[in-house]
Parts: sequence; C-alpha cells; structure tokens
Amino acid sequence: MDSEFRLIISCPDRVGIVAEVSSFIASYGGWINEASHYSDPVSGWFFMRHCIRSSSLPFGIKAFKDKFSPIAEKYKMKWSLFDSSMKKRIVLMASRESHCLVDLLHRWHSKELYCDIRCVISNHEHLKRLVDAYGAPYHFVPTSRKSKENAFERIIQLVEDNQADLIVLARYMQILPGDICDTYQNRIINIHHSFLPSFVGAKPYHQASERGVKLIGATCHYVTEALDAGPIIDQDVMRITHHNTVEDMIRLGRDVEKLVLARGVRSHLEDRVLVHGNKTIVF
Repeated sequence: MDSEFRLIISCPDRVGIVAEVSSFIASYGGWINEASHYSDPVSGWFFMRHCIRSSSLPFGIKAFKDKFSPIAEKYKMKWSLFDSSMKKRIVLMASRESHCLVDLLHRWHSKELYCDIRCVISNHEHLKRLVDAYGAPYHFVPTSRKSKENAFERIIQLVEDNQADLIVLARYMQILPGDICDTYQNRIINIHHSFLPSFVGAKPYHQASERGVKLIGATCHYVTEALDAGPIIDQDVMRITHHNTVEDMIRLGRDVEKLVLARGVRSHLEDRVLVHGNKTIVF
C-alpha cells in the first residue's frame, strides 16, 4: 500500500478550516485517502485527521511542514505530520502476567501491528524465554523499595538508548515516577484491568467481586502522575453473574485486557488519538 502523510490538527473551531486545509492539499495535487473531523460543541475546539497519499505530492514531509505552517499559524493550530512508512519504536514493559505482552509480540511478529518493538523490560525474570522466542531483546530490571530509584534510572536509560516513541505497560505492575510521566506525556500507554473510573489501583477484580458487579472490563489509557486517571483511549466489558468467582473474573478479564490494549496501541500507531485536556478523540 502507498505510504501516507498523516496530518493531525486541533484548534479553536471556526468557519473555513476544512476548506482551507483541503484546498492547500488539492493545490499541490494531493490525494486524500481518509478524512476525519469532529467539532466539540462544549469546548469549542475542532479536531481533524487527514491521510494524504505521499506519492501524490511533489515534495516530502519537510517541505509539507514548511508550506503548511502559515495556515497553522492563521488558525492557531496544534498540529503534527507523520509519515506512515516510518515505524514507531516501542518499548514494552511487563511484570508477572504474560497475556498482554505475548499478544502484542504475536501481533507484531505476524505484522498485524506496524511498529518496531525495540525491547521488553521486566521486573521479573521468568518471561525471558517467551520474549526470546519472538526475537526481542529482554532486560531484567528488578525493583524493590530500596532499589526503585536506581531501577527507574536504568529504565529511562534503556528507553532513551532505544529512542522509544512509545512505552506500553503490558501489565507492568509498578507505578512510574512523575518525571517519567511528564517526559513521555501521551506516549505511555497502560492497560488497567477494570472499567475506569471504577476500581482504581490494585486488585480491581477483587473489588468488583465484593461490589457484586455484573460487568467487568478493561481500560487502555495514557499514563499520568495521577494513578489510573489519564486520558482513556479504549475500553470494553464482559458480562458476568453471581456464579463467577474472583478467579473466573481474572480469567475472563484477560481476554478483554488483550483486546483493549491491542486496539489502543493500534490507534496510537496509526495516529488516530488526539488528546484534549484529559479526554481523547479517537478517529
């Protein structure tokens, strides 16, 4: 498939934005493969994602940015331009549970996810053989109360060495320091095994069982310093009954977790997620 330039825009809403952007692309013979727009009546902001066939334009991504800048300034846009042929570099992190990690590795290995998984970081050693089977480098970085500061220094070094565009917490059961969350704002994705905002924190299935819920779920969200409170990318649920034990809920929940995390990561890789405040628009 022909590569694309993905133009991502958010700005104060007003008349003429779509017309001006489309006219700019058309003036250079640009072919729009996909166009998505949303006008938020509450915030008064406008959101746009255009996919332009790169071969239809007479210039590359740098010239596109230079030529588009005056329009962006005119409409006070927050905007980005991505080349779909450039794989985003991902660092995966996991703890004891393997289901989300292996699911993402399989989707990557089968080319279902277009990305470059640079390495896996874990605070446990037992996942190494699974990761080795997929050919991804594995780094064991133990974390204890006494060693956490040094551990996260090592993690940051690994992330920087691998030039990660995205960090995915595939059931990594440690709270990241605030400085990491700030440095990689909207570039750290977590899967929480609950339908947020319900049952934040540890053992959400136990909390759900005690509450007697009839639906359990999972939430894929960006990580912020506030625990399990970042912008939500994707969610899903599964129906349960009073017959289901906590162990049943954990088993059933794993399927939801894998699916929700994979969808959220795919949306990010395809530049479909626009963050506005603590909410997302997902095209």
